[in-house]
Amino acid sequence: MSIATGSLVGVGDVVSQQLIERRGLAHHNVRRTARMMSIGFFFVGPVIGSWYKVLDRLVVGGSKSAAMKKMLVDQLCFAPCFLGAFLGISGALNGLTVEENIVKLKRDYTDALISNYYLWPPVQIANFYFIPLHHRLAVVQIVAVAWNSYLTWKANKM
Repeated sequence: MSIATGSLVGVGDVVSQQLIERRGLAHHNVRRTARMMSIGFFFVGPVIGSWYKVLDRLVVGGSKSAAMKKMLVDQLCFAPCFLGAFLGISGALNGLTVEENIVKLKRDYTDALISNYYLWPPVQIANFYFIPLHHRLAVVQIVAVAWNSYLTWKANKM
C-alpha cells in the first residue's frame, strides 16, 4: 500500500504544481515531487495503514456509533499529530533549519488543520462505517489526491 500512497502523494504534488501554482511543465520541480513521493512511501503509507489497525482495536464494531467514535478519535487525536509531523518532515526535506521549520509550522499548521476539518470528518465517517479495514487506506488515498494537492502546496509554500 505504501507504493500506492507514495504515488498518490506524487500525483497530488504534480496537481499542486501544475494547477494550483501554475508552474508549467518547463518549471515543474521534479525533485520536490520526488521528495513528496518519498514522504508518501516511507511516512504516510506506513503510518496511516498502521493507524487504522490500531484504531480498529481501540474502537470495536461497525455501527454508526462506532464509526462516529472512530472519526472523533482519528480527527481529534491522530490528525493533529500526523499533520504536524507531515509538515515538519516536509520542511526538513526542503532544507529548512529547525528554526525556519518552527516558524513555518506556526504560520501554516492551524490553517492546514482547519482545512483538514472541512474535508476529512464526513469522509472518515463513511469510511469507518461502510468500508472494510483492508480497503480504508485506499479510500482515503483516492480522496487524498485533492487533499495532497493542497497539503503539498501548503508544505512547499515558503
